[in-house]
Order: sequence, then C-alpha cells, then structure tokens
Amino acid sequence: MTSTPSTLSRPTTLGALKASGYVSRSIRDEIRANLEQRLRDGEPIAAGVIGYEDTVLPQIETALLAGHDIILLGERGQAKTRVIRALTQLLDEWIPVVENSPVRDDPFNPISVFAKDLIAEHGDDTPVAWVHRDQRFAEKLASPDTSMADLIGEIDPIKVAGGLFLDDPRALSYGLVPKSNRGIFAINELPDLSERIQVGLLNVLEERDVQIRGHLVRLDLDVLVVATANPEDYTNRGRLITPLKDRFGSQIRTHYPHDVATELAIIKQEATLPLKDREIDVPWFIDDIVARISHVARQSLAISQKSGVSVRLSIANYETVIASAWRRALRTHDATITPRISDLAASVQSTQGKIEFDTLYDNDANEVIAAMVSLAVRQTFMEYVILPDAGAIVEAFEGEAIVHVGDDLPDAEYLNVLASMPELASAARGLFVDEPAPGALASAAEFILEGLYLTKRLAKDASGARALYRTRNR
Repeated sequence: MTSTPSTLSRPTTLGALKASGYVSRSIRDEIRANLEQRLRDGEPIAAGVIGYEDTVLPQIETALLAGHDIILLGERGQAKTRVIRALTQLLDEWIPVVENSPVRDDPFNPISVFAKDLIAEHGDDTPVAWVHRDQRFAEKLASPDTSMADLIGEIDPIKVAGGLFLDDPRALSYGLVPKSNRGIFAINELPDLSERIQVGLLNVLEERDVQIRGHLVRLDLDVLVVATANPEDYTNRGRLITPLKDRFGSQIRTHYPHDVATELAIIKQEATLPLKDREIDVPWFIDDIVARISHVARQSLAISQKSGVSVRLSIANYETVIASAWRRALRTHDATITPRISDLAASVQSTQGKIEFDTLYDNDANEVIAAMVSLAVRQTFMEYVILPDAGAIVEAFEGEAIVHVGDDLPDAEYLNVLASMPELASAARGLFVDEPAPGALASAAEFILEGLYLTKRLAKDASGARALYRTRNR
C-alpha cells in the first residue's frame, strides 16, 4: 500500500507537506492502488467473511477496480454491512487534511469556503492534520424520516446568531455526505429514503450541487458510495427512483451460505459462548443439525422468504442450545456441557423472533419450528449415519423396554440404558472416531433413537423436551 509519513515525520503545515513530496489522489485511485497490492499479495479484501470467496468478493474487487459506486442487494443477515465496513482497509492508513476542515479538505485541492479562505490567508503556513482510515467511513440507516439535513446539510442557527448572514456559505452545517469527502459513505436500506431525499442525494453525488434553504452549494466531493437494499424493495416499482438506481456502477447480489459446512463455519466464528467452569463438548451431529435448521427454513413454504432467514438465526440457535445444555449441567453436575437432541427444543425461543411466517401458519409457529428441527435431524441422520445393527436395536424394544430422554436427565441415566442395550451402545460409539466422553455418548444415544423414530422404526411419546422411545408394535 502507499506509504505515509511516520507519526514523528508527518508534516503539520502545507509548506512542509509540499516539501515532503506527498502526492494526493482521488478516493477511487487510492482504493484501486491498494486493492491491486492486496490482489498481488493474495490477501482478501474482507477478512472474516466466509462463503463469498468465489462469488461476491470477486465482483466487489472488479467494481472497485472499475471505480464504481456499488449497491449490494440481499436479504437480512448476509454480511452486507460487514463487507462494506471492511472496505476501509483499502484506504491509505493516514491522509492529510486542512486542520479543522468540515469536509476533510485536501490541502492541495480544497473544496470548502473555510479551507480556501484559510489557505489564502496563511499560504504555506496553513495547518495540516492527519486522519486515520477508520475515521473516513460514515454509515447511515435509511428511513422515511431521514432528512436533507441529515445527508446534505442545513443552515446552522448558532452560526447565524454569531453574526453570519443567511446567504453566507460559512453558515452551513454539512450533513453526512459532504463530511464523507475523501472517504466511504454507506447507506443501508436505500429504498426506504423518501423520493425527495433520493433526488437530493442524486444531485450531490451526480451533479455535485444542491440547494440548502436557497443556497446553491457546489461541492466537488470525492466520495465512494456503497448502498444496501433488500431485493424485494429494490425491484418494486416506485421504491427507488430510476436516476438514482442508474448512479451505481455495479449491482452485486449477496446470498446465504450455499451449504451446511459454510453455515457452520460462520457459526463457529461468530457465536459467543458464555464463560464456563467446565468444558463445552458439542458433538459433530449437533453442529450439523443446528446449521441445517436454517437451510430447512430457507426452503420452507411456511416461512416468508421475502424477508429471508438470517445467518444470525443459526448463531442464536447455537448459543441457545449450548445454554440449555449448560443449564442442565449446573443442575445435574455433569462433568461437561454437552448438547443433546432434547436441547434443540430450546431453539424455539431463539427462532421465533428471527423468521416471518406465512400468514397461514402464524398460529402454528411452534409446530412449524418443531417440524423444521425434526426435518434437520432426519436429514443429518440419513446423510451421515449407517447402522449395520439397526434391526438389533429395534428388536431390543420388542419386549417391555422403553427409554426415557429429556433435557433435565444426567448423563448417568443414559449410560445405564446403554449398559443394558449393547447394540445401542455400539452404535453410539460408532459415531465417533475416538472413544467419546460420557456426555457425548449420551448425546449420540439420543440422536440415534430420534433418528430411528424419524425414519419410522421406533415410536415416541413426547411432552416438551421430555420423551420416551418404544416399539411401534404396541
């Protein structure tokens, strides 16, 4: 990336900046040069963004090399904001500005009246400050009540009271867009802006001028604009004016993880696990099931797909299932915190607020969520579990045998069952490469029993998170 002077050698006046040999460049040239270096070095433009390596990120790189403003289209929970915020890493670490400038004026190319007057008065003695790249990013969530003052600016009554005339450009207080000069301005949910504000935004970004209470202010802004929108709102006629849509050089579609493995990788990266005084041991099949629940929801006719099923659902479910296991471990004094199938019932509370149901299913939300969990369990079981002795396990229930399970039973209860049912014990151990801990063995036993039930080889009587498995013949 372009080198900048060290802290001690940074010029503090315009004359010293000229003598240093510093060359200013536009925001697009700056990003393009730094992106070129990253691509040569094989570094990603957005570290920590999983699943976009071959889809979204290459498109963003192409757009930035082309110098385009960008709009990201996608449902909620698709890391759009994270990607946008990561773009600051493509900026130079430090840039010089005219000190106290309201719009981060380039000392070599000032655009505000303040900076122009200051340079005219002080010449090479004009004070210069340095701005870090993290300060060169501004973000606004669009809403119907967003005003021109928020984005563009307004007459400042305090400045007028201080003696400035209403028609004095120095009486203006700039909004977020002018303050983002020489930086990145991000606006989320762009179609939510009223048409009047969209027109004002278009003028600033395209025509470089706007009227503020009668002021015709011309600002040759140097800003990269990145916006986000939900595809449903973006494509609906009338939600976004056509000239503003045309302003964005590249339109890029984001997406949810294409496979369960990617979803799980995101969960592992983002989930916040509670402080604990004992080990957390999450069996591989619980990992897979929790990640798979979101994939099932994204294909469900009972769920409104217009609003999407956020990856945050997977993260929240993972945290909730582990919390349920932790709660049990505190009561039963088990050595490890190991989630089981019965802990998946706790995911109802973390799912309801993150999905929107089709109106036909509003009154059956709990049943719909339970059905999605069961389908995820069945898919994992069918995809990964091979039981050579499944018949022997089922035969063990032909007598009077029944097995109780629940989210409040200690591991020892399951181990006692396994001791009396060697076929089930063997199958449970077969799910692991190494000898499992007692908690994992108990979880595996419950997973196999649930899988046999869901594949219609055992019967189940359930009440909440408590259940008993028995033969289907009685």
